[in-house]
Amino acid sequence: MIRDNLMATAQALVANQKGLLAADESHSTIKKRFDAIRVENSEENRRRYRELLFTTEGIERYISGVILFDETLRQAARDGTPFAELLSRRGIMPGIKVDRGTKALALHPGEEITEGLDGLRERLAEYKRLGARFAKWRAVIAIKEQDVPTCFAMRANAHGLARYAALCQELDIVPIVEPEVLMDGDHDIERCEDVTSRVLEAVFTELDAHRVLLEGMLLKPNMIVAGLQCAAQEGLRRVSEATIRCMSRYVPAAVPGIVFLSGGQSAEDATDHLNAINSMGPHPWQISYSYGRALQAPVLAAWQGQQAHRLAAQQTFLKRCRLNSLACNGKYSRSMEAAE
Repeated sequence: MIRDNLMATAQALVANQKGLLAADESHSTIKKRFDAIRVENSEENRRRYRELLFTTEGIERYISGVILFDETLRQAARDGTPFAELLSRRGIMPGIKVDRGTKALALHPGEEITEGLDGLRERLAEYKRLGARFAKWRAVIAIKEQDVPTCFAMRANAHGLARYAALCQELDIVPIVEPEVLMDGDHDIERCEDVTSRVLEAVFTELDAHRVLLEGMLLKPNMIVAGLQCAAQEGLRRVSEATIRCMSRYVPAAVPGIVFLSGGQSAEDATDHLNAINSMGPHPWQISYSYGRALQAPVLAAWQGQQAHRLAAQQTFLKRCRLNSLACNGKYSRSMEAAE
């Protein structure tokens, strides 16, 4: 029964050209977002902003699930409806970020390990009672000197991802496995592809060793792009070819969906790249998105923390959801940005 439930949930999250909203920013991360628009980072403002997103009319046509932060899963709309219930009523699955961030990896300068495995089984059981149907764990891999990332750091983070995924599936929660190779740096696209390939190989080796049901999980990887400081920024075709080549070599066809993260890309670039990747289909997996900043940055700019701007911000959010849904079907074009 659990096996069937996991498979059905994973498939539903990537069905019908829908994607995920990553609204799981930690207090420190959302503070940066709010600081940019001069909004106080208070619990009420965080609640008010998330309610703006979750109550936007029509997003259920494009969003299948929302990844929540611990605080947000426990919050409610102004009328008292818990956010998890509000989303579920709209046919949108509530999810939860369960990792507790990164710390320096001992004896490996410049590398990090994600923490949060201690007590995770108990936390997952509580999150399930609160309404979460899927979860997310992010591992961070930085490209620096020629020997960073090390093989050990990649294996250590892959091991953590697999332990998390197994615990999720034990409790009938679909795990989203997120190994992110960061865009920070001046590395070229070839180095990104090489490192991402080695990371994915390590991740699926560990998932197999931990007996994780591939049909009952989703992968949330980075796209294959050059570092932000690299002088040679590749075009859409080069990025999409490198990304699909890498995924095809290392992601088993049993995985029902790949939901790309946006990383440091602009909202428009993230949609452009997603569209280019899907235009190369068909693929053995559903290819969609799990965007945070690429969906929310334009919304925050429109909102500015002001109630008078709420409707404009929601319209901006709906537009970005719709455009990314079109990109899931290879039907987006940059000219659509100016429409409406």
